[in-house]
Amino acid sequence: MKALWLACYFATWGFIPHLLLLKKRPAATLAWLWAILFIPLLGAVAYGLFGTDRLKRRRLKRRNLFSARISRQQIPANATDAPTARLLRELPGRDQQFLQLLSRINQLPVSSVTGLRILRDADEFYPALEEQIRKATHHIHLEFYIWQNDPTGRRFLQLLSEAARRGVVVRLLLDGVGSSGLAGDHLSAYRQAGGHFSWFQSLDPKRLRFFMNLRNHRKLQIIDGAVAFVGGMNIGREHEYPGPVLRSWRDVQVEATGSIASELQEVFADDWFFATGERITEACFFPTSPGPPRELAHIVLGGPDRQNEPISKTIVSLLNEAENRAWIATGYFVPDDIVLAALELAACRGVDVRLLISARTDHPLLLTVGRSYYGELLTAGVRIFEYSAGIHHAKIALADRQWAMIGSANLDYRSLRLNFELNLLFRSPQANAALAQLLEQDFALCREIDPVVFARRAFRLKFAEAALRPLSPLL
Repeated sequence: MKALWLACYFATWGFIPHLLLLKKRPAATLAWLWAILFIPLLGAVAYGLFGTDRLKRRRLKRRNLFSARISRQQIPANATDAPTARLLRELPGRDQQFLQLLSRINQLPVSSVTGLRILRDADEFYPALEEQIRKATHHIHLEFYIWQNDPTGRRFLQLLSEAARRGVVVRLLLDGVGSSGLAGDHLSAYRQAGGHFSWFQSLDPKRLRFFMNLRNHRKLQIIDGAVAFVGGMNIGREHEYPGPVLRSWRDVQVEATGSIASELQEVFADDWFFATGERITEACFFPTSPGPPRELAHIVLGGPDRQNEPISKTIVSLLNEAENRAWIATGYFVPDDIVLAALELAACRGVDVRLLISARTDHPLLLTVGRSYYGELLTAGVRIFEYSAGIHHAKIALADRQWAMIGSANLDYRSLRLNFELNLLFRSPQANAALAQLLEQDFALCREIDPVVFARRAFRLKFAEAALRPLSPLL
């Protein structure tokens, strides 16, 4: 029996060449190597389930749809259409260069919006989404990480069912892990009404997918190809009625119209194709924007199918671009070395760098790990605020007075490396000002970390932070 056990243990070493060939960051490679070597069998099982985080998937090429609407010869490669290109050329040279840099990092063109509205919490987002669902005439495409089987979830399913019965094409894409509380029979009435549904599954042996650790964390809603919502909000009663323990649930969504809606439609179409094999290529799903663009926008996609870690590099680019202020709100904070260095360098050159981190969280270990980074950040001059008035789930980044980014990605290893994420960046002084006002109100509800007091925290806290920090790639 002992010989069999030893044979099985040494057989698990076969994972080591696979681990090394993945070319993970050194910290993650060492963490998984230790797990395989020093946690017999269980470490190898964990690696097989959670460590293989690089996914290749086929992407549909639908750029030819634009040629049906406008001559592509008139449009630079870094813009979606001619009006967006003109707006891009009118910017100061530095801003043009910054957007072109982001276009290369994210391998997506610069787009634009005709209208932009910041929606604070479910009190503003849910009514706006309900209104658009009721007004829809052609299609409704919704993509969420969490959809609860509660009164809020059932209310939205009823709205979607009503839309499907009146002839609107309705597609609902949910993550199999995040929405695990929603069973198939909960969707039966919606499907009977004609609604289309799919789980986003990266664990599907029938389709040769064995990626249990990869989740679709994106929140994207598109109505008639004209109105799009992007942000951090899911569908659930906790967003509307947090209860006596969680006094508030802070979150942000943005409603945008213009050519950005067609670009976001492509994101949904790629995800739907991955989940179902169905192609969404008809031009009627990608209508031409009816009005002139007012402001420029850019999609930032993250995921294990993207090799160059665009979320992390976009955040670093924003921090490097900032001259006056760089404010970031995140639900979870476990930065990689590049983001950590960019935060410190921005503060050292005199930029007002602030981090707002939720102190109430469903992953307390991540909060402990995140605090292990506070000392070096505080020394560099970064101001850190912990929000405990409720759950602060918003993901916001501001740079100076014109750049603003909203989306689904936190500043942690999972968002930066593993999850499928979606952020939307705007060059919009109005959106920047609105979000800055929101953050200023939230800063007032926070406990700012005092460097002197933090340095005197109990030894047991320091030890817990130090012990957990090397495991951050595994959490």
